[in-house]
This record gives sequence, C-alpha cells and structure tokens, in this order.
Amino acid sequence: MKKKAKAAASGPAKRRKNSLAGRKAAPKGAKPAKRAAPPRPPSAPPDDAKRSVRRLRAQLAKAQARIEELQASADIDFLLDIPNRRGFERELHRSIAYIKRYHASGALIVLDVDRLKPINDAYGHAAGDQVLKAVAAALSRHVRSSDVVGRLGGDEFALLLWNLSETDARAKAAELEHAVDRLTFTFGGRTVTAGASAGVAIVGPHAEAGRALEEADAAMYLRKAQRRHET
Repeated sequence: MKKKAKAAASGPAKRRKNSLAGRKAAPKGAKPAKRAAPPRPPSAPPDDAKRSVRRLRAQLAKAQARIEELQASADIDFLLDIPNRRGFERELHRSIAYIKRYHASGALIVLDVDRLKPINDAYGHAAGDQVLKAVAAALSRHVRSSDVVGRLGGDEFALLLWNLSETDARAKAAELEHAVDRLTFTFGGRTVTAGASAGVAIVGPHAEAGRALEEADAAMYLRKAQRRHET
C-alpha cells in the first residue's frame, strides 16, 4: 500500500518536472518582449483647422474664377463686346487648324468703316463709338452664330465665315457693305452716314493666319479705292 501511494504521489510531480525541463530557460537579464501597440487612428482636426481649410478652398476657387474672367476679358473688345484683335487671331488660328485637319473651308472678310474719322472730329468720340456699336450689331445680324465677328482695332473689323465659296464670300462682303451703308445717325441735328469697304480672302487647308489677314486687308484697301471712284 505504501509503495502504491508513493508511486501515485510521485507521478504528477515527475510530469511537472519533465514539463519544466522541456522549456528553454530565458537568458539572464532578458526582459519579456512587449507587444506592439496597434496604430492609433488619426485624430480629427480641430474645428479651427477645418474652418481654415474651408476658407482657403473658397479663396482658391474665387482666385481661379477671377483668373479665367481676366483671361476671357483680355480677348474681348470692351466697347463692342466682340473679340478684339488678339481674340480674333486666336480664333482664326484654331479655325485654320480645324480646316487643315478636316479639309473644311472658310472665308475671311476684313471690313473698314468709311468716314469714321470725320465723324469723330466733327461730333466727338462718343458719336464715333455709337457708329462702331451700330456697325458691330449690323455685322452680327448678317452672319450665322457659328461665324466670328471681331474688331481688329480702330475702325477695322474682321469676319470669319464657314463653308463659303469665293463667289458666296464676295456676295456676303457686298451684303455687309450695303448693311453698313444703310445705317444713319443724327448728331447735332444733322443726319450722318458712314459706309464700309470689305475685302475677301479664302481660307483653305494650306492657309496661314497672318497671310490670310494680309490678303484680306490688301483686298479691302483696293475696294476702298474703288468705292472712292464710284462716289
């Protein structure tokens, strides 16, 4: 009985000893490894920072809109609200690129207002401005919405008309001259007329913007001389 009790008592103790012996002893002075803390989620910015971000975004959007507005206004004649020389030449370059790519065609008309200087000298620049506004409105009424009417400077206008033959372009130039000739103005109790002379250049796949403007301008001066002899 004593032997059985001794054997029973020594069994669990022996197993515990063997279990402890199987474990590797930690080196002296070693500290138990610490578990890495999980990353903390970014904290939400304070209300002041959020307000600053919103304010800066609003200021940036306003500045970008202002830049676009200034860029657009740089291409527009402030008196007539049509493209100025810079804006018209930009549109002409774009149109010629389109014509070259898709083998389209167009016509360029340069039109000079007659007798504007005498009107300015006799009745003042306000009267001259009134004439220019009426001319711009008349030209716009006689072209399509896809066409472009611009002011090259002073009393000189330019029109870019799509898909016109040379014959049709010359007929359109004569129509525009007639439309301006019919305009009448009353300054200082007197009725005044202006008139216009127009020159044509055809814009095809081999056209260049500067050359086309020079050609239409030269044709306009020839037409102006012809009209002087007609009157």
